[in-house]
Amino acid sequence: MTRKINALSAALVAAGVLAASTASAFDLTPSWLKGAKDKPAATAVPDAAAPAAVPLLPPLQGEPNYRAIVKQFGPAVVGVTVAGMHKTSVGEGGMPPGMENDPFFQFFRGMPGMQLRGPNSVPFKGLGSGFIISSDGLILTNAHVVREAKEVTVKTSDRREFNAKVLGIDPTTDVAVLKIDAKGLPTVRLGDPRSAEVGDRVLAIGAPYGLEQTATQGIISAKGRSLPGGSAVPFIQTDAAVNPGNSGGPLFDGQGQVIGINAQIYSQSGGFQGLSFSIPINVALKVKDEIVATGKASHGRLGVQIQNVDQSLADSFGLKHADGALVAAVEPNSAAAAAGLKPGDVVTEVNGQPIVGSVDLSSTIGMAAPGDKVKLTVWRDRESKSIDVKLGGAKDDDETVASADGSVQHGKLGLSLRPLTRDERRQSGIDQGLLVENVGGPAAKAGLQPGDVVLAINGRPVQSMDEIKRVLDAKPKSVALLVQRDGTKIFMPVNLG
Repeated sequence: MTRKINALSAALVAAGVLAASTASAFDLTPSWLKGAKDKPAATAVPDAAAPAAVPLLPPLQGEPNYRAIVKQFGPAVVGVTVAGMHKTSVGEGGMPPGMENDPFFQFFRGMPGMQLRGPNSVPFKGLGSGFIISSDGLILTNAHVVREAKEVTVKTSDRREFNAKVLGIDPTTDVAVLKIDAKGLPTVRLGDPRSAEVGDRVLAIGAPYGLEQTATQGIISAKGRSLPGGSAVPFIQTDAAVNPGNSGGPLFDGQGQVIGINAQIYSQSGGFQGLSFSIPINVALKVKDEIVATGKASHGRLGVQIQNVDQSLADSFGLKHADGALVAAVEPNSAAAAAGLKPGDVVTEVNGQPIVGSVDLSSTIGMAAPGDKVKLTVWRDRESKSIDVKLGGAKDDDETVASADGSVQHGKLGLSLRPLTRDERRQSGIDQGLLVENVGGPAAKAGLQPGDVVLAINGRPVQSMDEIKRVLDAKPKSVALLVQRDGTKIFMPVNLG
C-alpha cells in the first residue's frame, strides 16, 4: 500500500469548548405525580448476577480550558496568503512531471485560484497559517507555505492585512520566519515540547479548507516520529484534526502553551485520516534564531546512511537491546569517514545522550552546527568505543559453499552469489562485494532479491565467498548482511535459526 505524506496549510483562530463541570442531582418528576406521599418509595433489590462496577480512575487535575486558550491566544494566530509563479513543464493531470505526490503541489492543488497557464509556469495562490511570537511582528510558519511566493500577506484576527517580508526559510525543518511592520501585537505563549507526553491533550487552530477560525482538539499519540524529508525533525504526532489549510498554525498544550507547528498529515485521500505531525517548537525557535541573525539556518552533517536496529540485527551484532542507529554506509570525504566510522557501527550515544533509534541521531546531528565537535559512543566488534567527530555542513541524502566456477550455491543462507565482473564494478562504483543471482530460503524471507550486491556480513567486508563461509562456520542464529540495491545501502537481518 502506497503511503503519501501530504503537507498542509492554514490561517487561524477559533472556538472550541470542553468545560467539565459536576452536575447536581435534579428532580425531574412531574408535579402531577408528587401527590402520592402515602406510597412508600420502592426499594431497589440488588441483582446478584450483575457484575461489580469497575472503579473509575480519579479525574485529571487542571482539565484543559479550550475556550480560554482560544480566547486568549487565538488573536495571535494569523492567516498567511501567498501568490507566485512556479516555473516548470506541465505533465499529465496538470501537475509537473514527477511532482504529483510532492507536498507543495498537493497543498495548492484544488485551492481557489490555482490554475496552470502554459507549459512552463504554474501560477499559484494558497492559504496558510502562522502565529506571532513577538509584539513587533515576528511570525513563524511553514517553509512550504511561503516557498517560491512572490507576495505574502498576513491577515490578523482583527482583519488588518500586512505585506510580510520573508526573513528566511529552512527546507530541512520546514520552518519559515516572517516579519510585518506592526507594533503592540498579541503573542502566543511558548512551551517546552520535551515535557509533553503521549496522551496529553492538545489544541490546533487553523483554517482547514479556508474555514477560518477553526479549533480542533486531540491528544499526543506519539513523539519523535521520523518522516520522509524531515530527518532532522523529531515530529510530534497527534490525532487533532488537521487538514489542508492548517499548515503553519500552532499546536497548543493543555496549559495554552505552543509546543509545535502543524506541518504535515498522513493521508491517502488528501484529507485528515487521524495522523497529524507537528514540528517541536524548540526546533523551530533554534532555526528562527539563526534566520534572524544570518538570514539562513545551517545544520551539522555526519555523512552516513543509517537505519533502526531490530531484534534480529541486535542479535547479530551482540547487542543486549534493539537500540541505536545502525550505520549502513559512510560517504567518502565526510565527517564520519574522517572520524573512522564504519558500516556496521551502531551509534548508541551522542555526547552521553542515549540514541534509541535513527531519528534520535538524525535530529541530534541535524540541529548541531557545522564544525561542532561531538562524541559518539558506537558498538563495534561486540564492544563500545568512543569516537570524536567534527561535523561537516549539510548539503543544500545451510552454509554457502564456493563451487569451481566461482559461484556460491544455495545452502543454509539461501543465496547464489558470484563475484562482480570488472564491468559491473566499474558501472556500479563498487570495489568489492558479491552479486546475488538467485534467492531462496532464509535470504528470500528476509527480502533479498536477485541483483542485490552483498557488501558485508556482520560488519565484515565481503571480498570473496570465504568471508561468508567463515561467519557461517560459527553457526550463528542470524546474520546481518549489508546490501546495495539501486544505489542505496541497507542492512538486512537474515534469521538462520
